[in-house]
Amino acid sequence: MNAIEIILSIFIITGAFLSLLGSIGLIRFPDVYGRTHAATKSATLGVISIMVATFLFFLLVEGIFAGKILLAILFVFLTAPVAALMVARAAYRTGVPLWEKSGQDDLKKMYEKKLNEPQ
Repeated sequence: MNAIEIILSIFIITGAFLSLLGSIGLIRFPDVYGRTHAATKSATLGVISIMVATFLFFLLVEGIFAGKILLAILFVFLTAPVAALMVARAAYRTGVPLWEKSGQDDLKKMYEKKLNEPQ
């Protein structure tokens, strides 16, 4: 086993582990807000890690520069957190309750201000 295979294996195993953690978080967290956090943070990093391994494989082993993979990494990196933010905000605005043991509600003040402002 040479150094390239070891590096690629590390990226793939790291990506698989992070994706597994995201899946466990989706099952274990008690509310939609924690679940979106688990899905975006760990799963996004897991997918990006596996895509980096794919890019490096094609670049170092096959000798092919796959720019589409770099664009896919950028696309996942930019869109997944924004999508999770929009899902969480939509859930909050439609009245999905926080977990009863949540410490604070940061959005409550902001939405109360907007409701009390004259339009």
